Amino acid sequence: MGQPPNLVLMVSDNQPWWAMGCAGNRIISTPHLDQLAREGVRFRNAFVTTPICAASRASLFTGLYRRKHGFTFRTPPFAARLAAASYPAQLRRAGYRTALIGKFGLETNGRLQIEQEKASLALMFDHFDQFEHWGHSGPRGYFVKEKDGMKRHLTEVTGDKAVAFLESCRPEQPFCLTLCFNAPHAQDDDPQQYFWPLSFDHLYRDAVIPPPRNSDPAFFAAQPEFIRNSLGRERWRWRFDTPSKYQAMMKGMYRMVSGVDHAVGRVRAALRDAGLDRNTVLVFTSDNGMFFGERGLSDCWLLYEESLRVPLLVRDPRGVVGGVVRDEMVLNLDLAPTFLALAGIEKEKRPPVDGWSMIPLLRGESGEGWREDFLCEHLFEHAKIPRSEGVRTRRWKYIRYIDQVPAREELYDLHADPTERVNLAKEDQHAVRLKDLRERCASLIRGDK
Repeated sequence: MGQPPNLVLMVSDNQPWWAMGCAGNRIISTPHLDQLAREGVRFRNAFVTTPICAASRASLFTGLYRRKHGFTFRTPPFAARLAAASYPAQLRRAGYRTALIGKFGLETNGRLQIEQEKASLALMFDHFDQFEHWGHSGPRGYFVKEKDGMKRHLTEVTGDKAVAFLESCRPEQPFCLTLCFNAPHAQDDDPQQYFWPLSFDHLYRDAVIPPPRNSDPAFFAAQPEFIRNSLGRERWRWRFDTPSKYQAMMKGMYRMVSGVDHAVGRVRAALRDAGLDRNTVLVFTSDNGMFFGERGLSDCWLLYEESLRVPLLVRDPRGVVGGVVRDEMVLNLDLAPTFLALAGIEKEKRPPVDGWSMIPLLRGESGEGWREDFLCEHLFEHAKIPRSEGVRTRRWKYIRYIDQVPAREELYDLHADPTERVNLAKEDQHAVRLKDLRERCASLIRGDK
């Protein structure tokens, strides 16, 4: 058996699937991500199962649904049993040098909890470099003051630390680097919201960003009261409540994504310079999507496509054909089992997970037998974020808001209505479909395949 591949997972924060040139965006500049897509596989239908940072990242590390791993904001710490079953811990036991640089996203508060968290981290990483510039509501500041007194953008510093780690790696020991950018997450406590590296000031000055979908006032006014009065609407007022503010915010977000793209290019250059690129699998994704004014909302949380759908690019230089676009539904749950399979860790020696290995899809095999649906859920308890659960199939979306009395149900035909504008749940001709998806949701919650 040959040397197992090195693994580099790069994760942005709140980046929508469409914020890349390779995804069809003709305004944004992402040359390095576009090159990654040309040389690898782009998954057009990649999703997270819970669109909120903490829960989504726990699912990414473990391959488990939120209701199985049980972690999100305000819950007990990321348990040692979960840490031991995570892909970094399993790779570490298999001889990999494991590292996390940037935003971990599974932080807790309290002295006892911090001690428990340290125990979990010791199982997962040989090298852990989490920045102290992150709070539960977002970054505390995107510009970092360095020893010489100069301030640099957090994305640039993240890239510096990734390059330094890669320069310390040696061909004889495989490594797994999880590189998590804070960008393009907004800085919630500042009216500007979006901050980018100064070298990207010139980008998009003359661009006109198209208006968001389903953003007309009449559509928003027709939404239920618990959506109209949600935290998503409050944050919409912070960012998108006038056309000029929308343009400024979106250009800021685009510049932040371009900054991440530049860092991706630096990582690739460092791998080439170290002679490690020919045996390193590169993956790029985001922790969840986000509303940028769509439906008259901002941020994530709800189970519409804007929140669930994310970018996913995979480049395996070891004979995998590049420039391929796959349409199968793949999930953040699939990354952990894929990494372990790439490392040659036998499935029988791994803890059971909800995700599937994507290796057959990466190798160009038929998607026959691949999943036809998945459970989506948002169970975080917050007075202004409604809890929900549902099912996303290739064609249909079923959403149930579980705290409403009676529970509010929504049904969308994604082929005829890809922007989820027309709720069919009360239409007689769709009663059987609604019943089937309601039952399938219960089945998936029970853990059925």
